[in-house]
Formats: sequence, C-alpha cells, structure tokens
Amino acid sequence: MIAVVDYGVGNLFSLARSLEYVGANCAVTRDPEALRRADRIILPGVGAFGDAARRLRDLGLDALLQDQAALGKPLLGICLGMQLLLDVSYEYGEHPGLGLIPGAVKPLAPALAPGAKVPHMGWNALRILDGDPLLAGVRQGDSVYYVHSYYATGCEASLVAVSEHGGVEVPGVVRRGNVCGMQFHPEKSGAVGLGMLAAFAKEEGAGC
Repeated sequence: MIAVVDYGVGNLFSLARSLEYVGANCAVTRDPEALRRADRIILPGVGAFGDAARRLRDLGLDALLQDQAALGKPLLGICLGMQLLLDVSYEYGEHPGLGLIPGAVKPLAPALAPGAKVPHMGWNALRILDGDPLLAGVRQGDSVYYVHSYYATGCEASLVAVSEHGGVEVPGVVRRGNVCGMQFHPEKSGAVGLGMLAAFAKEEGAGC
C-alpha cells in the first residue's frame, strides 16, 4: 500500500486518483501507524516551504518520515514535497528540511536569463542523466508539467534528470537510495507521469 501524506498542503485528490488509475492501492493519511505500515510513502506539496515544514513538525511527521526512510522504505517527494527532502530552503527566510537528500532550495528568478518567466510553469522536456527505476518507461525528451518558483541546488550527486528553463538546468528527478523526488507533477504529466507513478508503486526498497 502507498501512503500519501496528508498534512494540509497538497493536491491529494488528483494524486490519489492517478495512483488508483495505475492500479496502485493507496490511502491518504496522516496517521503515524498507517504510515509505518505502508509499503511506500509519497510526500506531496504545494505552497510555501516554511509553512509546509512547520505543518510536518507540528504533526510529528518530520521525524517519522526520516525514520521510515532510514529503514529503507521507498519515499517519493513531489514538487514542494521534493524540496522538503533537502537540507534547507531559502524561501522567505531560512528553513530546515528533512535532510534526506543533500541540497538547498533557492529562488529561481536570480539565476534565469533576462526575460525568462517565473514561475517556471508548463510542459518541459526531461534530459535523463542516469538510469533509474522511476524512468524505466521514459524516453529522452519526454515532457512533464512543472509549476514552481524555487528550485533545488547543490544536489548534483543525486541528479537523475533535469529540464532547461531560462538557461538554468532545473533538477527534475533526484534520488538518494530509497529516497527520490520529482520537481514536476507526475499526476499532471499525462502518460509519462502515470508511468513514473506506476514504477514507484513497484519499488522494492533501498536496493531498488
């Protein structure tokens, strides 16, 4: 069973429907015991990093996610959920993340070429850097759907795929062992995104 973490900052209905569409058994929950019993966990998220991190802490889910990741359970962060996996964010201040993937979240605007738009929103091609189980059915250049104004930096050792926007290589997929993240929304990315969710539903753990 896949547990989708319900902490008040994600498009949970659309994600759950997509998981059900690919045949995955899922539950939207914030119950600690349900999260511990789950075979896999997805951490979604939209909005501001600081608010989301505070919600996780207030619910006691930050330590739980760190513990489950340490046990080798597959954990996928989506959009803001991916950013929360990193060490720190500089979105409206400095906020600690879960520290599961080395890196920092920084504003995209200062890094972009003149005239490039923020937020980075819409369909964008993936450039695959490394083979990964999540991308088993993805071809070089397949497009996915992004909506974000902040991006992951300093995570070069964990990069799996990137997209180019305004002269910046935006980390699209990152992985460190059983912990992985997607900056884009797979549930909004058509057949390509559904294929990634289906691949995650089959992950075996840290050795995948």
